[in-house]
Order: sequence, then structure tokens, then C-alpha cells
Amino acid sequence: QVQLVESGGGSVQSGGSLRLSCVDSKYTGRLDCMGWYRQAPGKEREGVAAIDSNGNTIYADAVKGRFTISQDNAKNTLYLQMNNLRREDTAEYYCASEVCRDDYSGEYYYTRVLAWGQGTQVTVSS
Repeated sequence: QVQLVESGGGSVQSGGSLRLSCVDSKYTGRLDCMGWYRQAPGKEREGVAAIDSNGNTIYADAVKGRFTISQDNAKNTLYLQMNNLRREDTAEYYCASEVCRDDYSGEYYYTRVLAWGQGTQVTVSS
């Protein structure tokens, strides 16, 4: 069972950038299918982006062209590069170990989450 720990959150002005990191602190092995989610106050948790072990990626429409998910298997670390941040990106961000998707080429869709990180707060101000 992985133990996921996020970092890199903070406060930034609109248009700014942040990079989130997520590491498996138990070093249980190579990261497999992973994803980033977020939850804003008063809203349901939503999927943001996902990646498989081959580097295939899929993004929610709200972040396409602005966010990039990647992973460094040598470091057992997952990343989320967030550029051109908007106020509506303000949320608690969570990384997750997921069941792999069959298709990463189309529209974002949800899969079963196997483990969650504890979250890291991102606040975007105008």
C-alpha cells in the first residue's frame, strides 16, 4: 500500500505558476497509474489529470493547456505543473493512486482510486 505525500502548494497571484509534487513515502515500488484531484470549499472533489506508467496523460477540460502531469519513476515522484493559474483553481489538491484507464486519448473520465494523499492547498488571488 502506497503512502502518498503532496507538497508544493501555496499562494500565488492570478497568472502565476506552481508545481505540486507527490511522493510515495513508503517507496513501495515504481509509481503506476496516478492522478491529481482537487476540492474547492463547498464543492465535490473533481479529477484534474492522470498519467499511466507509459507516460500517457489525460486532462479535465478546465485545465487543458495550462496544467501538465508528469512522473519521475527514478524518484518515485508525481508532479503537476500548473501555469496561468486562475482564481477558480483555488482548492485543496490531492494525488492518488488509481486503477489504470483503458484509454488516455479521449475526454477525461473517472476511475477507481486506490489511495489518497493528504492534500496540499493552492490559493490563487487576483
